[in-house]
Order: sequence, then C-alpha cells, then structure tokens
Amino acid sequence: MDNGIVQVNLSNPEGIVTGIQYNGIDNLLEVLNDESNRGYWDIVWDEGGKKRTKKGAKGKGRFDRMEATNFTVIVESEEQVELSFSRTWNDSLEGKLPPLNIDKRFIMLSGSSGFYTYAIYEHLKEWPAFDLDNTRIAFKPRKDKFHYMVVADNRQRFMPLPDDRSPPRGQVLAYPEAVRLVDPLEPEFKGEVDDKYQYACESRYNRVHGWICIDPLNSTGFWLITPSYEFRSAGPLKQYLTSHVGPTTLSVFHSTHYSGADLIMQFGPNEPWKKVYGPIFIYLNSLSNGFSPIGLWEDAKQQMVNEVESWPYTFPASEDFLSSDQRGKVEGRLLVRDRYISDAFVPVSGAYVGLAAIGEVGSWQRECKGYQFWTITDDKGYFSIINIRPGGYNLYSWVNGFIGDYQFDSVIYVTSGCETNVGELVYEAPRDGPTLWEIGIPDRSAAEFYVPDPNPMCINRLYVNHPDRFRQYGLWERYAELYPNEDLVYTVGISDYRKDWFFAQVNRKKDNGTYIGTTWQINFKLDSVNTNGTYTLQVALASVHSAELEIRINNLEANPPLFSSGVIGKENTIARHGIHGLYWLFSIHIQGTLLVQGNNTIFLTQTRDTSPFIGIMYDYIRLEYKR
Repeated sequence: MDNGIVQVNLSNPEGIVTGIQYNGIDNLLEVLNDESNRGYWDIVWDEGGKKRTKKGAKGKGRFDRMEATNFTVIVESEEQVELSFSRTWNDSLEGKLPPLNIDKRFIMLSGSSGFYTYAIYEHLKEWPAFDLDNTRIAFKPRKDKFHYMVVADNRQRFMPLPDDRSPPRGQVLAYPEAVRLVDPLEPEFKGEVDDKYQYACESRYNRVHGWICIDPLNSTGFWLITPSYEFRSAGPLKQYLTSHVGPTTLSVFHSTHYSGADLIMQFGPNEPWKKVYGPIFIYLNSLSNGFSPIGLWEDAKQQMVNEVESWPYTFPASEDFLSSDQRGKVEGRLLVRDRYISDAFVPVSGAYVGLAAIGEVGSWQRECKGYQFWTITDDKGYFSIINIRPGGYNLYSWVNGFIGDYQFDSVIYVTSGCETNVGELVYEAPRDGPTLWEIGIPDRSAAEFYVPDPNPMCINRLYVNHPDRFRQYGLWERYAELYPNEDLVYTVGISDYRKDWFFAQVNRKKDNGTYIGTTWQINFKLDSVNTNGTYTLQVALASVHSAELEIRINNLEANPPLFSSGVIGKENTIARHGIHGLYWLFSIHIQGTLLVQGNNTIFLTQTRDTSPFIGIMYDYIRLEYKR
C-alpha cells in the first residue's frame, strides 16, 4: 500500500506487516527480526474445558500469530485501498488453531500519514468450545532508531535497549519481565529496573502512545492511536500494556492482566459469536528545522483527538463495522443519594455511565465478549451515550466518593437511529447507618494510601517524585522492612491513612526467605454500644490476588472468624504495579454484643503465605451503626 506519504508492505497471504517506509527511512520496523516478527495480530487461546491446575489456573495458552491463508483486495480507488487477509476454520484444524474465522483488514487513505487496521473474529455455533486469553496487534520498531518512548504527558523518557535486558547486562528479578540493568550499553540506565508493566495504562486513557526516532535534522514519530475503546474488554478502568522496551508498541484488545481468570473469554460448544476489533490508526509524523522532537507527541495527541471525533469511521468496507446512522443513542441524568448524609438527590458530576452486556450489578468489569459504550456525566449529572451498536444492554455506573455499583433496573434495547431518554436515575449508595469512622477514599484505587520509596537498587527514575510512585518495582518487599516483627496497627482518630496504611496487605518475608501471612489491626473507641443493635463494616477492595481475608472483632482467636472471603482474585496487581484490579465490596454485619464501650479492635488477617505477590489492596473501609 502506497499513498505517496507512507508505504506499507504486507506478506501475502499471511497479512503480516513486514515493512513501513516513511520520511526517508526504508523500514521503520526492526529489519533484524524475521519478517513474521515485525507487525502482526496475535491471539493466545486454549481448547475449551482443559483441566486446570490445583490453583485454578491453566497454562499460558497457545500463541497464534493469526497468519491468514487468503488475500483479497476489497477496495481499490484513488481515495482508498482496503485489503483483507482471512483464514477460515474447519474440523481438520481442531486442536491446532483456535476455532475462529479471522478477517484482518488494512486500510490506507489518500493524503493520510499512516494506515488503519481492524479484524473480524467469528465463532460459529457448531464449532468446539475454546478459551481466548489475549488478543492484540504488536509492532516492533527499529532498535537502532527509536529510543524515546511516550505513554502520557508525564510518562515519557529515553529507554534502555533490549540488549540491556539480556544476561550478563541484565539481571532477572522476581519474574522475567522485571530486569535490573547492571551493565547497560548506555551508562545512564545503570542500576535501573526495566519492567513492561510499569507502563500499563487504564483503557480510558489508553488512546495514543508510541516511540520517537530523534534526529537533529529530521525526527520521526511512530504512534498507535485507539479512537474508541468500545471493543476492548472490561470497561474504562481495565488496564492494558502499551509500549515498552523492544522497542515494542501494542494495541491490546483483550487480556487477563490485572483481572486474572475472571477475564478468560470462554466459549461453549454451541455459542455463536462475532466481534470487530478496531479500527486503530498507525500514525507517523516527522519534525525538522531543529524543533523539539517532543512536538511530535503534541501533534500525535491532536491527531488522536481528530480520530476520536471521526468515530465511528465512515470508510471501513466490512458490513460488520457499523456506521453512525446504524447506531443509537441513550441519554439521561444521574443523581445520587446517601440518606445518612442528606435526603437530597444530588446531581453526579464526572461519573462514568455506560452500556454493557446484560448481567449482574458491576458485571461490566468482568464482561469481555461484547461491546461497551461509556461516557461521563456533566456538572449537572446529564449524560449522553452515542454511537451504540444495536442490541440489548444494562446501564451501569459508579460514583467516586460512594461505595458500590449502580445498575438501571430495566434492560435497554438499542436499535439503529434510536434516541432513548431514560430520565432521572437515582443511585442509592449502600448504607446501613451513619458513619462511625472511615479509612481511605471510595474511588476503587489504593493510590491514596502510603506508597513507600523503592529500594535504591530497584529504581525506575521516571517514577521518582511522580504521582504514580506505586509503579516502582519491589514495593511489596518494603513492608517487611517497615514492619519487621509486628504488623500494621491503625488507630482511628490518631493515624493518618496517607502515612500509616500501607498500600497493600502483603505477606512478610522472613529471614529464611519464606513468607508468612499478616494480620492488620484497626483500633477504635466507641463511647456507647447498643448490644441489641447491628453494626455494618463496609470493606471495599481495590484488588486481590490469591488471598483470603478473615475478619475478627476483639478476639484474634475467634474460630470461625466473623467473615471470610475464601480464596479470591487472580489479579497479580501487586507484582504489576497496578494500584487497582477488580473491585470487590463486602458488607459485613456485626452484632452489637461483639463490641464494647471503649476500646475495640478489628483484625484483618490475610492467611495465604506461599508468595510475595499474594495480598490485598484496600479501597475503603467504613464502620456504620444500624439503628
């Protein structure tokens, strides 16, 4: 494909991007890599019903680069070229390839500084069951040219070379993705930790990222622009990988990262499914005349805005990609009421409101087979969700400052061209009584709690004095250094959660290298107790990994405990510097007879002790009195 600005070479019939020519550079992609390892779609999958290990997890699945077998020119005109690289599944491929029909499309427009790609996946009803763990598109720019990476305004830097990660230059740490650079080619990186998870990004902010080739005379930018996240799994808070050392830049559409087994896409043997992923835009820009190459980032952000405003695109030729006039609109107003604060119905400003597949309250964060459509309420609580694909949906929301999830009580059916007004919706936040005390901020994140400085031997300099200080490697090990013998004790009214509540309840490492579970204490005073009454402990968790939370009141030896979560979560957020994974809310009722006038203690015990990464990130804790 060649429009006079950009030339793109693709393998026929596989549909692998083997070369991108732009700005006088004969190939922006890594010429040292095999042609199949430069620009490609891929999928990680497994046969359905495969036996799981005792821990409930499967292996890493099978990697498939989605190489096509058929090539077709769909559109060829002065204004546009659209190419199709497809693969049709049949019974002879069972156990070898995922049971999917795959159609990868590539589009180039006249006058455009880049190209688009999207794909259509289809599983027919009569086909066997299978699991889909991960799917994405990956590009590998040249390591001899692209050294500066940008994920956000405050997350950009010169990056190490991939050679620095290999022994003996690099020392692998607690897992293969994290490497300490002991003898890098560029001395400035010596002693730093490189870890791709440090550059993960929530879907709502994951719109544009990429790499810059800095040249004094003519710099070049390589960017992935995702104009909509309607086709990504699990809603606006889901975290995805972006760009990282390689250089590598990814547009991930579905993954289990920061969610675990809950987000394995499982298809039954009689389950038809079709979904369009993308289009996304691979945008290339250049800058000469001595201007700062960071100007390329500003230009890329503006191009991202242009792409978002053009969504849904008018040019994709597949009938499976729906244009704006084939979609619908839902609008309304969101109010919130917490009757123990005020009887008033308060308009919610800045809340996310979205449509996702029909399910339970809060199920949007685990939903991955369909499309999701989200917007933000204005300062008076009004919202308008546009460009919704036809179908049946539940309407979901959550409100920062309030616990729990909202779900509209009726299914909303969207048709082409429809405009539905659901009127005023009222979110009655979970509440049994007035607040006696609270710890943290109900915002689905542990970021407000105490995040320690990293070990000086394990620093990423980007995150020194950075708002995202939680992205440093190895912070879980700091707990044992701060609490070598006794666990955390928090005293209501005296302690400050910003300084005294460690951001994650992790296991403590012992001198012999093993780990033990931990018990945190919350001490509080009650001036009086109604022994005939009921109290409620609201415990909101920002993330859990293979942990079991047991709660006891005033008696550490109580058996059974007042509450046990059982072993929950496979989110691995602690290891991956994510500060939140899936949201969990538990409302725990306490009989007044368990409390005493004066000093009381709540014991929070995490019982599992086999790994440093087992643990809990709290979002918010509140004790209420139910009259």
